[in-house]
Amino acid sequence: MDFSPFILTLRLALFTTLILFFLGIPLAYWLAYSKYRIKYAVEAIVSLPLVLPPTVLGFYLLLAFSPENALGAFLDQYVDLRLVFTFPGLVLASVIYSLPFMVQPLRSGFTSIPKAWLDTAQTLGKGRWVTLTKVLLPNMRSALLTAAVLSFAHTVGEFGVVLMVGGNIPEETRVISVAIYNEVEAMNYGQANKYSLLLIGFSFLVLLITYWVNHDKNRVLGYD
Repeated sequence: MDFSPFILTLRLALFTTLILFFLGIPLAYWLAYSKYRIKYAVEAIVSLPLVLPPTVLGFYLLLAFSPENALGAFLDQYVDLRLVFTFPGLVLASVIYSLPFMVQPLRSGFTSIPKAWLDTAQTLGKGRWVTLTKVLLPNMRSALLTAAVLSFAHTVGEFGVVLMVGGNIPEETRVISVAIYNEVEAMNYGQANKYSLLLIGFSFLVLLITYWVNHDKNRVLGYD
C-alpha cells in the first residue's frame, strides 16, 4: 500500500493546526472579551465553513487563488507564490476551512474563566499579555487540547476543499481522502478499504488518547 497520501495528510494537518494556534488564540480572545458589536459579524464569518458545503468554499478559493484573478496574479507575480494545485495552497485552504474548529473551543475556554480572576489580575497591574499567558491559557488546557484535536482531525478528513484547491497530484496534493475517492472511481474497492481503515484507525486512536488525557487530568484535579 502506498502510504504517501497518508503522510501528506498528516503534514497538512500538522501545519494547519500550528498556524491555527497562532491565529485562533488572539481571535478567540478578542471574540470572548470584545465589546464591539462588529464581533458578531466576525464570528459569523469565521463560522461559515460549518454550514457551507466544502465545495462552495473550495470553488471560491480556487477562483481567488487562480493566477487569472487579481489575488492569484499578484501572489504569482510579486511574491512568486502559486497557491492553486500546490501544498501551500492546501495549507491556506485548510486553515480557512478549519478555523471555526480552533476558534470556537478556544472562545468557550476563555469565557469559562471566572471574571474575578481577570479582575484580580487587572488589580495587580498585570497587562493583557501577562494575563493571557499566566492566567488564562494555563487554566484552559482542556479547551486548548480540544481545539487542537478538532482542527487536526477535521483537516485529516477534508475532501471537497482540498480536491478543489489542490487537485490530485501524487506526493504533492493527493491527500488520503482524495486517494480513497480515486480508488473508488477506479472500482479498486480493496485499496479504498485499506485507506479507509487506516484513516478510521488513526482517527479513533487520536480521539481515544485525547479523551484519556482529559479524563486523567480531570481526575487529578478532582473534577471526576
